[in-house]
Amino acid sequence: MLYQLNFNVEYDATMAQQGLLGVWAEEAEAALGAKSAGVVKDLWKVVGERKVTAIVDVEDPDTLDRILFDLPIMQKMGHHVKVEVKSLRRYEDFAADVKERLGR
Repeated sequence: MLYQLNFNVEYDATMAQQGLLGVWAEEAEAALGAKSAGVVKDLWKVVGERKVTAIVDVEDPDTLDRILFDLPIMQKMGHHVKVEVKSLRRYEDFAADVKERLGR
């Protein structure tokens, strides 16, 4: 199943920017490893914001939930990370469904 994940990363006044960058570097290594493994299909960083968008392909929602719990950024500062999850449908499948429905 394909999912779009939108991460919004915040941090409080007690964390210096270097601390945030250290956690983010660890997360980037894990994310790029997952991309090499094929779980993450693509990643984007929103310019000028602490936001990342990922497209992932996992077996089911339970697997995705477990992966999210294990992310370095979630383990170290999860209370400052908001993740928006959307299930995706391949456009080709949607287009075929529309075409079929027109024939009814």
